[in-house]
Amino acid sequence: MDFELTNEQRAIRETCRDFAREVVAPAAEELDRHHKFGYDIIRQMGELGLFGLPFAEQYGGAGGDHLSLCIAIEEISRGDAGVGITLEAAVCLGAAPIYEFGTREQKERWLPDLLAGRTLWSFGLTEPEAGSDAGATKTRAEARNGSWVINGAKQFITNCGTDISAGVTITAVTGKNGGESEISAILVPSGTHGYHVLESYRKLGWHSSDTHPLSFEDCEVPAENLLGPRGGGYRQFLHTLTGGRIAIGALSVGVAQACLDASLSYAKERRSFGVPISKHQAIQFKLADKPMDTELARTIEYRAAQAYAHGGQETTDEVRMLAAMCKLYASEASKRAADNAVQIHGGYGFMEDYPVARYWRDVKVNEIGEGTSEVQRMLIARLLGT
Repeated sequence: MDFELTNEQRAIRETCRDFAREVVAPAAEELDRHHKFGYDIIRQMGELGLFGLPFAEQYGGAGGDHLSLCIAIEEISRGDAGVGITLEAAVCLGAAPIYEFGTREQKERWLPDLLAGRTLWSFGLTEPEAGSDAGATKTRAEARNGSWVINGAKQFITNCGTDISAGVTITAVTGKNGGESEISAILVPSGTHGYHVLESYRKLGWHSSDTHPLSFEDCEVPAENLLGPRGGGYRQFLHTLTGGRIAIGALSVGVAQACLDASLSYAKERRSFGVPISKHQAIQFKLADKPMDTELARTIEYRAAQAYAHGGQETTDEVRMLAAMCKLYASEASKRAADNAVQIHGGYGFMEDYPVARYWRDVKVNEIGEGTSEVQRMLIARLLGT
């Protein structure tokens, strides 16, 4: 089994690591404090080609794979998780469904700008009463005179309310199929009449990312905005979330690594009882747990990303299992890392002047977004045949 990265993947890691250290991290505190979206950072990430990493060159992509993207997300998230989730959502939830399931016309219309980072696309799955329980979807789309007329609401949607947001892919009930709801995916461009981006959320963390609820009131789009086959939305979003969960695992690994970096640096400088606190066994044990947890999470991230990349549009049970384990373990490992980082910093860890306070606030949502830890455990158990 070969665990070595390719030359291209190592180059991506070094480029993103340098960019995170020199551009993202220095801006992170201000973005977080003022809840600002980093337009200039996003522009520079687009110029680096990060939004096009796993896509074919035909549409402006870099011709890489899902592991290359995860490496980039991990490194960017070491600088700021809010910027990391902007990249993750823009690629895995925004551009990827259009790339995987779109018609040639849909790809040619939207992908060039999305893959260049000039525009962002979002993914509308979660509703007030439906998320992981997609069968409870309330949003409806009615076929009428060559159009889809959409009514409903979505919530917790990333990248939908920025100045460069170009649209959203939503899941909606388009009919019944043997008593079951027929769920389809539909592309809704920004500015469409009846498509409303509501006031942004007041969030615990990820302050530099964009998150809003959406509403649709007799929102009409052309019939050709259907993404993939009618009734194919359920299969599409399962595939989309599988890739997204692996990428959330990568984001979590990035934050866990940032917690280790900050804790080790602080523990070597802070002195108590005449020696650096890194010399005290209680602190050493906390520090020792961090690289172990982080490396285990990174290993399953890499394995899951490789399996997903090789699987194409057919998401096997093995890939679903790896994705669930990756997202579950990495998100909980990052939470442990952040909690220990704050503890090692003591009173300073409770102060927003130190980045570990931001890390602690940011990591909690990793256990919630794109399928909670409970949902991941349910999925793993189901795949075990229980």
